[in-house]
Amino acid sequence: MGLIAFIKEEMQVVMERDPAAKTAWEVFLYPGFRAIIRHRFEHKLYLKKHYFLARWLSQRTARRTGIEIHPGATIGKGLFIDHGTGVVIGETTIIGDNVTLYQGVTLGGTGKETGKRHPTIGDNVMIGSGAKVLGSFTVGENSLIGAGSVVLQEVPANCTVVGVPGRVVKLDQVRIPRETMDQVHLPDPVMAALNELRSQNAMLTDELAKCRAHCGGSAPQQKEKESN
Repeated sequence: MGLIAFIKEEMQVVMERDPAAKTAWEVFLYPGFRAIIRHRFEHKLYLKKHYFLARWLSQRTARRTGIEIHPGATIGKGLFIDHGTGVVIGETTIIGDNVTLYQGVTLGGTGKETGKRHPTIGDNVMIGSGAKVLGSFTVGENSLIGAGSVVLQEVPANCTVVGVPGRVVKLDQVRIPRETMDQVHLPDPVMAALNELRSQNAMLTDELAKCRAHCGGSAPQQKEKESN
């Protein structure tokens, strides 16, 4: 794909996914857009083993945009980085097509691995604000990582992950529609467990009350009757 076609495609991505973008000219002001365009050149230099020059350019991009993408990272078509401040993408990261990242996302390593040490992100994945995906595992296609989550293990396709550490909530293995991939209406497995415990406690309390009523009162009342 030529440079002009690539720029037009990335502009269309921003216009489709950010309702704040009213005109195509505004897209050139987006730090995520500029970081992705510059990464295209930096990655080519990296592949040609011009490592120092590639890193020098990528660090300049990081200072100007607040987005740090290692030139070795492999990025597919249609990546959208919304706002972008604090986004970090590691050297061996692989990102599929039509992925959305929000501000503060880290696609990093654990510090204990060599070789492939950063995550592989499947197609159509959305990663919410402040989420950390750490390690050399795969996040399956069509998945959603909730804001603030810390993901440390493999995520199957078509899943939602929330919490610290991230917990997987499967969505019937059906592709998640783009319009539902928001950062608000997410399942909360911790609250669901607490609600289940509350329900069970209420049921046990009710059963205990019925037993006491059937036996003619509580144990202290029985002892008092016997002493009289």
